[in-house]
Amino acid sequence: MDRGVIDRIEIREGDITKCQVDAIVNAANTSLLGGGGVDGAIHRAAGPGLLEACRKIGGCPTGDAKITSAYNLPATYVIHTVGPIYSGRPEDERLLTSCYEHSLQLAVDHQVGQIAFPAISCGVYGYPMEDASKIAVDTCLSFLRETTVIKRVVFVLFSPDAAKIYRRYVQMI
Repeated sequence: MDRGVIDRIEIREGDITKCQVDAIVNAANTSLLGGGGVDGAIHRAAGPGLLEACRKIGGCPTGDAKITSAYNLPATYVIHTVGPIYSGRPEDERLLTSCYEHSLQLAVDHQVGQIAFPAISCGVYGYPMEDASKIAVDTCLSFLRETTVIKRVVFVLFSPDAAKIYRRYVQMI
């Protein structure tokens, strides 16, 4: 593995709404109109402009991503992606991979140098953190090998346990 690519990945424990990067990724639901967990926190921190922008988009299918301004957040953009509700089927992995790929492609399209991801689908959608972390890191590493636009991918995990799982996986690569 190319160490330079791995060095472009950072794992942090904390609140993604306070992350000073070019784009943060929102683990949204298909309506894009806010919800619980990361989605609710991002909508609250961004203010009413984000909800209005999301209303105009008209939703997002599972596995896809849409981009808006970040409004009151310290980022420039919010990339909204809809992860799968975990069922244990192979389709889950394909859809979660697609979330990361579509989010990263939007980042490249908008010249985003630094992007922050939460643990997509790992909250109320029930995706096992160990499995999701591997998909997230592997997909991002694969994408980073193909682009120089994105300089840094930051995984911002809310709990110490989640951060430990991500760090352990990155150290194994």
